Amino acid sequence: MTLPIDSALPDLIDALRVEGRAVLQAPPGAGKTTRVPLALLDASITDGKIIMLEPRRLAARAAAERLAEQLGEKTGQTVGYRMRGDSKAGSRVEVVTEGILTRMIQSDPELTRIGAIIFDEFHERSLNADLGLALTWEIRQALRDDLILVVMSATLDAEPVARLLDNAPMITSEGRAYPVDLVYLDRPLDKARRLEAATADLIVDAVAQTEGGVLVFLPGEGEIRRTEAALQGRLPKECEVRPLYGALPFAQQRAAIAPVSSGRKIVLSTSIAETSLTIEDIRVVVDAGRARRSRYDPSSGMARLVTERVSKAEATQRAGRAGRVAAGTCYRLWTKGEDGALQAFPPAEIEATDLAGLALEMALWGAADLPFLTPPPEGTIAEAQALLHQLGALDADGRITDHGRLIAAMPLHPRLAHMLAVAGKQAAPLAALLADRDPMIGGQTDLMLRLRAIRTSEGNVNRSVLDRIKVEAKRFAQLAEEKPRLSPAEMAALAYPDRIGLRRSGDAPRYILSGGKGAVMPDGDGLAGQRLIVATDLDGNPREAKIRQALAISESELRGLFADQIAWTDVCEWSKRDRRVKTRRVEMFGALPLDDRQWSEASEEAIARAMLDGVRDLGLRLDGAAARLCARVELVRAGGADLPSMDTDSLMAGLEDWLLPHLNGVRSADDWKRFNPHDALRGMMSWDQLQVLDQAAPSHFETPLGRKIPIDYDGEHPQITLRLQEMFGVTRHPTVGKTPLRVTLLSPGQKPVQVTMDIPGFWANSYADVRKDMRGQYPKHPWPEDPTTADPTLRAKPRAR
Repeated sequence: MTLPIDSALPDLIDALRVEGRAVLQAPPGAGKTTRVPLALLDASITDGKIIMLEPRRLAARAAAERLAEQLGEKTGQTVGYRMRGDSKAGSRVEVVTEGILTRMIQSDPELTRIGAIIFDEFHERSLNADLGLALTWEIRQALRDDLILVVMSATLDAEPVARLLDNAPMITSEGRAYPVDLVYLDRPLDKARRLEAATADLIVDAVAQTEGGVLVFLPGEGEIRRTEAALQGRLPKECEVRPLYGALPFAQQRAAIAPVSSGRKIVLSTSIAETSLTIEDIRVVVDAGRARRSRYDPSSGMARLVTERVSKAEATQRAGRAGRVAAGTCYRLWTKGEDGALQAFPPAEIEATDLAGLALEMALWGAADLPFLTPPPEGTIAEAQALLHQLGALDADGRITDHGRLIAAMPLHPRLAHMLAVAGKQAAPLAALLADRDPMIGGQTDLMLRLRAIRTSEGNVNRSVLDRIKVEAKRFAQLAEEKPRLSPAEMAALAYPDRIGLRRSGDAPRYILSGGKGAVMPDGDGLAGQRLIVATDLDGNPREAKIRQALAISESELRGLFADQIAWTDVCEWSKRDRRVKTRRVEMFGALPLDDRQWSEASEEAIARAMLDGVRDLGLRLDGAAARLCARVELVRAGGADLPSMDTDSLMAGLEDWLLPHLNGVRSADDWKRFNPHDALRGMMSWDQLQVLDQAAPSHFETPLGRKIPIDYDGEHPQITLRLQEMFGVTRHPTVGKTPLRVTLLSPGQKPVQVTMDIPGFWANSYADVRKDMRGQYPKHPWPEDPTTADPTLRAKPRAR
């Protein structure tokens, strides 16, 4: 049978003969997976083995079987496959899952006897594929310039990949195997309506309007199960519904892609069916338009699954499933208008996932960086390296340790590999449980219930998941040694030293985790009363994560495991809640205060430094003489004088320099309220600077009676306020330098009677009216007709005898 890819194969072979590398872009259904490896084999392009990477186990095995079938053979002869827990070696071609290539490279950096590597479905941008390409490209550049590389994809933006591979030739295959009609909704889906109900309705319509098998894309197993329930009794009797998702046993996955003997097949699948698989009898695709992705938050060290709209590339890939074996139809659960708003490509996994495994592989390879198509985010990789250091996989210089090499060889996340290496065989069931999805249906968070189900097969559990966990537990046990007995909680703490939780005070079951984040237990949970727990599964909320699985751990168990990481710390800090400096000695494990005692030996300097945080919290209180001093300094600085800045921002930024030496005895909000910062502010200036300040902007005005009145520099003009009688005899208006003072004259009752910047003019013009009014109100005080010749006074007239 001729496939669209066939016309592009000669160009591909020619490019590989000349350049040794190429990027092949071909639409879904073009035949890349089943044609390219054999084309390389037929062309004798290399004497070495041809390795082709597939993103999923089911796709890898199906591709190997299809390639062997074309040769008239069974797998294990010319064509084989290799994946975790299952392999049949091939003499010339092997289809492997993406993680297998990394292990091959780490164990044999020269890739001895490997002649070509094909990265199939690279558009999925899995972490293992990105790492595999980076490692392989570095090998080709440094060790194996004869190594042939082919990167294949249906929907990939090919140019960046070609640039990464030193401007590799790009080969394009036009057209898919069969045309696919696209059918959109007439109006947007009602947001209040459940996705599963709407998808079930669309499936019923599609079955009524078309012929052949139907492939339905849903984001996860839960949606598959609920959609299957929503279809009960609504499909013709000849329709057979088959689920397809990664957690299904392999036999059930094979059944989903196998043809039915009669009737119509309705396959409800996750994105596992997007690529590589040709599911027999499929003529119709129903796309719910959602994808489930992992989102990692390096600040919390946690990942969570989010359900998002598919990208255009994913939608194109899914629609192509309908045109693999005949003309087909794709029903989309969105409108034509909404289609234009979809993002072009999904994010690469390296941008959004936990990078602990990647960081460990990079350390094992001995490279600080690699030629990644998308560089890993700096924050996420730094967080991953910090975790590896905590697990003992990296030394202080970031180099891999012997322990790191040991756990890198295990097919587990570094956390679980560390647990298995330290705890030994006894940790195998827990490692298998934590590496898989939760087998418990509903129920409490206590992980002991799951471990008991593994031993007894009892409880409300998913049997297929539980069986898979048991198989993996046996496999993991073969990788480990016998070790001294540890409790499940101790083993979990080895894997999650940053997720040991201490219950906060209060009624709600809230915990602080040793890594510094917060977490909350569901109300009424069996573990909610425990003082210490190990949280093995959280929903990833960066503010306060919900605990989904945990184990209770005793303090003695915690101390036994991490004695070298528990230490007393002297704490002298400002308490916002108590509004004072608190001094205490705290026994800490990470962010957990295991014991807390009063500390009376704190030094005055330590208390003063803590009080600086109190000042930052309470704010800088400047009034009276301190405020006037700052105003004077800023006024003179504006004139060009060399004086320290005393605006609020500058003072707050320099607290440690000017305020710290003066804070002895100040340790609370009340103390700060009573504290006068005037002397501390004056201390910022030298004697010469103080002289410049006093000359340019004196602090006081001396009245004719010799009394010193503070000058306020805070307004538009410097100003003073004093009793009118105290200015008798003044015939020249007071000034600061050449600037007239704004004078507020008060009555004997301390009420303003005149504001002036011209005292002689006031005496000559307004005083007579003021005198007329004031004599009646204050007859006991002097009100001379000529104030310019009268003596100043603050007293009333003496009584007549």
